[in-house]
Amino acid sequence: MKRISIRDYHSSMGTLIDLSDPVTYEKRKREGSINLTYDKLMLHYPEYLKKEVPYYILCTKGIHSKRAVAILEYYGYNVTQVYLEESN
Repeated sequence: MKRISIRDYHSSMGTLIDLSDPVTYEKRKREGSINLTYDKLMLHYPEYLKKEVPYYILCTKGIHSKRAVAILEYYGYNVTQVYLEESN
C-alpha cells in the first residue's frame, strides 16, 4: 500500500479525497480536495473513480483511508493513503 504525508502531497499529483464527515471537512478543507464520506465512496466507487486517474485518500485518524486504499487497490485503482502528521 502506498502512503505519503500530507506535507508531501501536491494537487498536481492527483485528486485528494477527504473521507471526513461534511462538518469536519468544512473546518479543515484543503484546496482542491473533494469530500466523499467513507460509506459513500465504498458503496459507489465505480461512479466516482476512474482506474487510470491517481487518487490520494485522507481521513482524520487514518483508519478509513487505510481500509479504502486497500480495497480500491485490490480492485485495480491507483490510490495512495495520505496521513496527517498526528496519525503517523
